[in-house]
Amino acid sequence: MTATIETARMAEDPSVPTLTGLLAQRARDAGEREFLRFGEWSWTFAEIDTWTSRLAHRLIEVDGVRPGDRVALMLPNVVHWPVVWLAVLKAGAVAVPVNCAYRRADLAFVLGDSGARVVFTDGERAGLVAEVVATEPELAGVRVVDVSDDGSEPFPGTAPAVPVTATTLANLQYTSGTTGFPKACMLTHGYWARLGWICAAATGLGEDDVLLTAQPFSYMDPQWNTALALTTGAPLVVLPRFSASTFMADVRRHRATFCYVLGSMPTLLFKQPATGEDRDNDLRMVLCSGIPVALHAALEERWGAPWREVYGMTESGIDLFSPVDDAAAVGSGSLGRPVPTKQVRVVDAAGEDVADGEPGELAISGRPMMEGYWNRPDATAQVLRDGWLHTGDLVVRRADGGIELVGRLKDMVRRGGENVACVEVEAALERDDRVVAAAVVPEPDDVLGEEVKAFIQLADGVPEDRGTAERILEGAGAQLARFKVPRYVEFVADLPRTPSERVAKPALKARAAAAPGTTHDLSPRRS
Repeated sequence: MTATIETARMAEDPSVPTLTGLLAQRARDAGEREFLRFGEWSWTFAEIDTWTSRLAHRLIEVDGVRPGDRVALMLPNVVHWPVVWLAVLKAGAVAVPVNCAYRRADLAFVLGDSGARVVFTDGERAGLVAEVVATEPELAGVRVVDVSDDGSEPFPGTAPAVPVTATTLANLQYTSGTTGFPKACMLTHGYWARLGWICAAATGLGEDDVLLTAQPFSYMDPQWNTALALTTGAPLVVLPRFSASTFMADVRRHRATFCYVLGSMPTLLFKQPATGEDRDNDLRMVLCSGIPVALHAALEERWGAPWREVYGMTESGIDLFSPVDDAAAVGSGSLGRPVPTKQVRVVDAAGEDVADGEPGELAISGRPMMEGYWNRPDATAQVLRDGWLHTGDLVVRRADGGIELVGRLKDMVRRGGENVACVEVEAALERDDRVVAAAVVPEPDDVLGEEVKAFIQLADGVPEDRGTAERILEGAGAQLARFKVPRYVEFVADLPRTPSERVAKPALKARAAAAPGTTHDLSPRRS
């Protein structure tokens, strides 16, 4: 099995169709090569293969985990995250990544919705997890495991005899999707293996490269980076978190040749003071999503490596990309063209194709693709129609064949790399007795792209001052992850409504633009 996949082979089926099979293959043919690096510590493919096999046996024999059972992971960027993930998959079970920023309401929802039987966490979060499990009746019997002592050592270092195929479910990957509370995308082993294969072919990376990621492991990016490392045989360096002031120093220190950045990351990096060391790095390629058009060429010039756009969703993996040799894509605004395993359409509200240059919704078919939303047949049917995934993104097809993003149909805020469903934040705000109704909208932001703004209609007699705003957001913050809590609050006498009694957000924003009220800036965040 070659570690470098030629671009021409992108449309082929992966040589090994499962993540567990890829790890076993690497342990056999490159066992002593470095696989994972966290800080100053590293582990080989063979070491991770052995550790994950032992932990898989523990899951089966101690926790009673059976194929198809769900196991949640609420961990920061530590080596135990990918170890638990791969061990869960070796047991034939399904991983449920949980964002470490989640508070009680978020956590209770995900654990209850997924039906998780076991939760792996650490000392910092163990108290929260135990409290949620103890106080939510539907979570009775859920086991909580602290990874500081995972209990795997006594078990065999060979994988349990559990059949795993490309169609075996691997993840319930929660995403805010288009609207509403988080929905779990059902992602198979084949989804991950194909995603790693396509990314390897698109980048030309091989075993001599060094991959680096800084996003939280509960998100897609470090996970597909792990699939990429297993496909290419290259080591993956995982930083504790993204820090604009130290990121490029870490790139140099680890001699990384590849990384992926998205959302506000490119802007925050560019805002760092330029130094004589900027081009002193080993980067061969940077993949990015949503890069500011005006910064594209400047980013390449400053760090001396190609930056190429890719487009994808949790539901569909990778859909569009710009090849490394496509210099014309730099600063063009193009998201790229379809990978060979995908087809795209630009359609109107009736699902009919629109002319080139006309805006329409991007629809995608092909592989990889989610199996649907867990326990959400109606939501699945709404998004996956006649074999086409309707993304909610408004695009135009350019004359050169590239796809350009022009807007979104989704009722959500894209804050940096985070999707924030407006209805979820509104529900949290409206649980406060002082709030009659709330409407959440995106507010443009130079760094993060968008920030979260809430229009709030207060109950009679409640003062419209900053203190009230602070107390309301304090209550919402106990229910929501920090990145979902509004930065801006504007009090309004009422909210304009449609005939069906939905908040007319375009009318609300137009009214605010024409006659702005007092807006309280509650959290000048730049994380």
